[in-house]
Amino acid sequence: MPGFDLTVYKGSSDGKIVKTTTHKDTLGHDEVLIKVTHAGLCGTDQHYRTANIVLGHEGIGVVQQVGSQVTTFKVGERAGWGYLHESCMHCDECLNGNEIHCLERHMYGSAEQDQGAFASHAVWKAPFLFHIPDALDSASAAPLMCAGATVFNAMYTHGLRSTDRVGIVGVGGLGHLAIQFAAKMGCEVVVFSGTENKKEEAKALGASEFYATKGVDKLDIGRPVKHLYVTTSILPDWNLYLPVLAPNASIYPLTVAMGDLTIPYMALVENGLRIQGGICPSRGTHVKMLRFAAFHGIKPISQTFPLTVEGIEEAMEKLDKGQMRYRAVLVAEN
Repeated sequence: MPGFDLTVYKGSSDGKIVKTTTHKDTLGHDEVLIKVTHAGLCGTDQHYRTANIVLGHEGIGVVQQVGSQVTTFKVGERAGWGYLHESCMHCDECLNGNEIHCLERHMYGSAEQDQGAFASHAVWKAPFLFHIPDALDSASAAPLMCAGATVFNAMYTHGLRSTDRVGIVGVGGLGHLAIQFAAKMGCEVVVFSGTENKKEEAKALGASEFYATKGVDKLDIGRPVKHLYVTTSILPDWNLYLPVLAPNASIYPLTVAMGDLTIPYMALVENGLRIQGGICPSRGTHVKMLRFAAFHGIKPISQTFPLTVEGIEEAMEKLDKGQMRYRAVLVAEN
């Protein structure tokens, strides 16, 4: 049969990583064949570990072949992709450059489940691939395709200004990138973490102030913050944080959780607070994120693992145990 086989790594019902193949008959006229060189591990991949799908959505690779109508990529160029695979391109959201919220969007986990970043190769539509700036090495670029893109989207799309004082809860996979982006945008960056362990690292990344919260009943930070980015996997004690928010401040929950979000009602309404949902950005904002990161030298702190069954399982185990500083990047062996 014509076409080609791609090696892929899938989840399974017992959580074991399974190495198998995906077959593609042909390359579509608007598609690109990419040899995967680097793949970031995201917390969302942990959620899908027990699903029968190919894992990974922070992919970086080298273009090996392009479809007949692809003019935006050439063989040998680097390309990356994230959560969004495709959208209808004609609804109101798409026409407004907001295709991440297209009602017909194709997203990691729910579409193209035979494709992912944990693979030898991947085939994606050219309009949903991104050129990687020369100033970003592939290992650094991979975690930006979701983690970096998510925090940048919350800041850029919802009006963060250089004159704003912002709070970041957590210094982890998302938090350490959020500190860098907010600092490079010119903001006062107030970081909250459980203990003092990450204080010096947070300051080196661009934090203006640092506050340890474990065992604390009240936070005294002086001037309140206008934006609060919550990057921890467990939601914080809102009674601790709501008093340090300025009137009309915004709260951005940036991690994925399956439960309900509960928050003190009166503090919300009396102070005009806003809870702003969001995920990865639409394509225009994603491109701006990559350019901004390249220009300002924003890179994740990461650990590398081989892109193999053993490498994926080791990285997932470290992430599960909270031992990752701060992003895992899987590197193809050849």
